[in-house]
Amino acid sequence: MGNKEIIESAQTALGIEFGSTRIKAVLIDLDGNVLSVGFHDWENSLVNGIWTYSEEEIREGLRSAYSDLREKVSKEYQVTLKKVGALGISAMMHGYLAFDKTGKLLSPFQTWRNSNTQAAADKLTELFDFNIPLRWTIAHLYQRILDNEAHVKNIDFVTTLDSYIHFLLTGNKVTGIGDAAGIFPIDSEKNDYDEEMVQKFDALIKDKKLPWKLRDVLPRVLVAGKNAGTLTAEGAKLLDESGSLEAGIPLCPPEGDAGTGMTATNSVAVKTGNVSAGTSTFAMLVMDKKLSKVYREIDMVTTPTGYPVAMAHANNGTSDLNAWVSLFGEFAKLIGKDVDAGELYGKLYTNSLKGDADCGGVLSYGYYSGEGITKLNEGRPLVVRKPDANFNLANFMRSHLYTSLGAVKMGLDILFKEEHAECNRMMGHGGFFKTPVVGQSFLAAAVNAPVTVMETASEGGPWGMALLAAYMLYGRDKCTLEEYLEKKIFSGMKGSTIEPDSKDVAGFEKFMESYRAGLSIEKSAVEAIR
Repeated sequence: MGNKEIIESAQTALGIEFGSTRIKAVLIDLDGNVLSVGFHDWENSLVNGIWTYSEEEIREGLRSAYSDLREKVSKEYQVTLKKVGALGISAMMHGYLAFDKTGKLLSPFQTWRNSNTQAAADKLTELFDFNIPLRWTIAHLYQRILDNEAHVKNIDFVTTLDSYIHFLLTGNKVTGIGDAAGIFPIDSEKNDYDEEMVQKFDALIKDKKLPWKLRDVLPRVLVAGKNAGTLTAEGAKLLDESGSLEAGIPLCPPEGDAGTGMTATNSVAVKTGNVSAGTSTFAMLVMDKKLSKVYREIDMVTTPTGYPVAMAHANNGTSDLNAWVSLFGEFAKLIGKDVDAGELYGKLYTNSLKGDADCGGVLSYGYYSGEGITKLNEGRPLVVRKPDANFNLANFMRSHLYTSLGAVKMGLDILFKEEHAECNRMMGHGGFFKTPVVGQSFLAAAVNAPVTVMETASEGGPWGMALLAAYMLYGRDKCTLEEYLEKKIFSGMKGSTIEPDSKDVAGFEKFMESYRAGLSIEKSAVEAIR
């Protein structure tokens, strides 16, 4: 069949992912080929000290991304999009959305970017003997309890963004195991929340005399391949404002962006790893053994099928880098040069390859928000150098590219240098790698290992979500997710691999010496600039 017939017969899967700055809808055929892509750009707001998006922004973003996709399908294939074979929702993980029995949002949505949960995270880490990062949903929930917020007694459902949107579309309170692993610790043998820790939490809050226990309010956990419900008439109306989309479409378990990133890079098997670099940056390695001890810099999460994964998650990625590129774009217009954004990024990124391996003494921190790995609860973007630094455009851009990986490298150094973890394959995806060679080369230097970027890398998590929806249709009884990706999706796919350059490896290590030493500057900036 041609693409038109494939779409008309619903031999397709649709993945919609809510990223930090863009909502993206990717329609694929059942072999994983991209048929069309829809977009909606959005941005979080800092309201009363909380990074948030409003309910209306969430709903409008969902409609807008799908509408853009629907219109492109109509224009390119002369098809009215009435149905798809399967649908999946993914989003940035963690954070806090709490609702009462009527579905009313009880307090502003707190995204992963918020780090106002230090007391809760510290207490739970000690209680569980398991690292609970500040951004995890359980840390947010317990902090609300510690702060005696009035809404807590009225909670009926606590969840994350992808699980909430899935609920709007299906009425089911569920989430995928990878996303659930950012809500509460997971028992990978049972593929569910760790029961011993659940009981410890319920005992911890018993004196609060709340009318619920933890399992009452958390979404049910599902693994990849399971059916997670069907699109209701109300869900179809919410998703497609034109009214063309039919109800009854099956949905796979919703997932967090960590799980979709693993799927999109074929990094769900043991000893495979990937780095997703964008507004936030996170590196994941599927483990074959437990860590020797608890590290506050390392999250333990899971693949979409429940395998344990060590993750170094940095709240801050390319936001400040993007701001500087935008500034250079303003300058170009000021002198009469209207440069396309793609060309601007390409030229600035590529020129960074001419910089010194250690950035010539130029140091930057793109900390828009707090950074858990470096133990800072707020951020202030900074550029600092000594007077004799080799300050030029190449080193300036290179320092911002390096620092986008800086916090994540600190976490990976623990895995590789202290835990001696093994990695057979490291993949890269996300906007950081869109310009050929540049981001890939710098990541290879950061991890001192070959890095592969597939031709689908720029599609990223939304494509991974569509693959998880397609896998549900294919059938988990036929094969594992690992086998499905390796044999059906990635077997003939092209990619490029870059080996680490020894000079860049040494230069990145030198840059990191300054990065670690300069954290006191970042801390002082947070304290001084209020």
